[in-house]
Amino acid sequence: MLGQKLRDRYHILKMLGQGGFGVTYLAKDYDLPGHPQCVVKHLKPKSSDPAVLDIARRLFDTEAQILYRLGKLHDRIPTLSAHFEENGEFYFVQDFIDGHDLTKELLPGEKLSESYVISLLQNILDILAVVHQQNVIHRDIKPANLMRCKDGKIALIDFGAVKEISALAINSQGQTSFTIMIGSPGYMPSEQAKGKPKFSSDIYAVGMVGIQALTGQNPKTLPEDQMTGEVIWRDRVQVSQNLANILDKMVRDHFSQRYQNAEEILEAILDLSLNASLDSDSTISVTIQQKSPSPPAIVLKTNASIDNFSTISITPQQKSPSLPAIVSKTFDFETVTVNSTGQITNRRQKQGKFFTENTGNDITIEMISIPGGSFVMVSPDTKAEGLDIEGPEHNVTVASFFMGKYEVTQEQYQAVMGNNPSRFKGAKRPVEKVSWYDAIAFCQKLSQKTGKSYRLPSEAEWEYACRAGTKTPFYFGETITPELVNYNGTYSYGAAPKGLYRQQTTDVGSFPPNAFGLYDMHGNVWEWCADPWHDNYQGAPQDDRVWDETHNDNRYQDYDLLVNIKDDNRTRLLRGGSWFNDPAFCRAAIRFSVVAPDYRSSSFGFRLVCAIA
Repeated sequence: MLGQKLRDRYHILKMLGQGGFGVTYLAKDYDLPGHPQCVVKHLKPKSSDPAVLDIARRLFDTEAQILYRLGKLHDRIPTLSAHFEENGEFYFVQDFIDGHDLTKELLPGEKLSESYVISLLQNILDILAVVHQQNVIHRDIKPANLMRCKDGKIALIDFGAVKEISALAINSQGQTSFTIMIGSPGYMPSEQAKGKPKFSSDIYAVGMVGIQALTGQNPKTLPEDQMTGEVIWRDRVQVSQNLANILDKMVRDHFSQRYQNAEEILEAILDLSLNASLDSDSTISVTIQQKSPSPPAIVLKTNASIDNFSTISITPQQKSPSLPAIVSKTFDFETVTVNSTGQITNRRQKQGKFFTENTGNDITIEMISIPGGSFVMVSPDTKAEGLDIEGPEHNVTVASFFMGKYEVTQEQYQAVMGNNPSRFKGAKRPVEKVSWYDAIAFCQKLSQKTGKSYRLPSEAEWEYACRAGTKTPFYFGETITPELVNYNGTYSYGAAPKGLYRQQTTDVGSFPPNAFGLYDMHGNVWEWCADPWHDNYQGAPQDDRVWDETHNDNRYQDYDLLVNIKDDNRTRLLRGGSWFNDPAFCRAAIRFSVVAPDYRSSSFGFRLVCAIA
């Protein structure tokens, strides 16, 4: 193919690599100004059987959609610019990454520094968090698929499903169903070798890359404990106990004992990079006194630490009367609108209504009046993001309600619950390291104290409140900047510039609000919603209720869902992004799952809703 021009556009310059799964070429794109370089991946099935080609074609189209999507979400994943089929052969065209792969750095016998490894892990896991959020498993993380770019950062290339297209023809022999094993020896855990990869399989591979950098040994050469199956590596290098413990957990033999998502490791790695010790979760024990007469208490058990369980006795709240003349105050605020480059183009003075709730010790919570209305969930403009979990579009009608002006702060949580589990301490900062169960317990206890019905927002209420009448990705407009939102400013969105990465939470209300007067709906901390997770909006309610098939008529106002909560370990969802996420994860439409309701993170907090009965 050298010297050929595919589709009279892509001029093949040279071969970059070849394997059992296909050939990769460097090419020039003659349809673009300046004829920039690109990468063409040629995948040629080994069989012309129509059944095999049909499966390969479907895999090819599915993989293309995944690569299109991921390339938009992270600038360290090569953008897919085209894909096409010619004569039963398949082609991907991606951005060319100017740099070198990590086989040029992880040399045999050369032990690299601990600081190098910490930086390397942080770079890889930052990308992997985005990949896993899209329910994609890479399946072939190894030094050859990690590129060091000219700016020093790492890019992730060659997703395993690309290889699946060619492996299909080799393994199928015309069959239409089989198991394909993708991966590389030494970086591939046992479950993946059996054709059953999981998110933690990628985490295993990243851990083995880190161990290789520290020891200077290829993972294939490292021995295993004959009794446990665990990798033996610590005796080959001097390394701090904290980093060694992290790596050990990443490469546990059984997938259930590893970190389950990249965000969890990122938090631990960030602590190392900041020379901070890992936080331990505090054990919470809360007993809420019943008002007589009342239904029997429910016992809720949640993991508060590895070795202990906390018990929260929760009494379902009786139906509250209408809120008594609470909207008696107004407040003034200013909103801003930005253009596509993040420059402020408009400022508006607005006024909102609110009431103040006293939690005790003169610590108050301001609750903003949110008018009812209808909106499109998800807004049409977000089609460009191509995220299946954010569709299909559907109209939703929302009743009036009150929502916290800010995320629940540490001083508010302390006043109600008597403790502060947060990692980044500060009275006015949002409380974090709270699980969904913790947030529910806070709402219930505050409801008991005040006689009002406090709760978490439904997912529909949250997005309606965040958008505040806008249809753009952010309530500021088409993009955001670190001057407007607390997120990882080393990444940009659209044409906006990069900026500050604060690496921690900020005081609530530090940035401009939306048109309802709500602050920090983008960034700072992810906010728990009441709903259990659904993979998309197929069959979602057309109103603002919590989407729970076992409680179709419940709006969560009275916490009837808590009746069986001790047995309800369904994944819950969060909204809004956080201080360590890139801006794409702070959009109004973004949805985050992959966490159990007892999971705590320094990027997880919550915001209150108070119902209008």
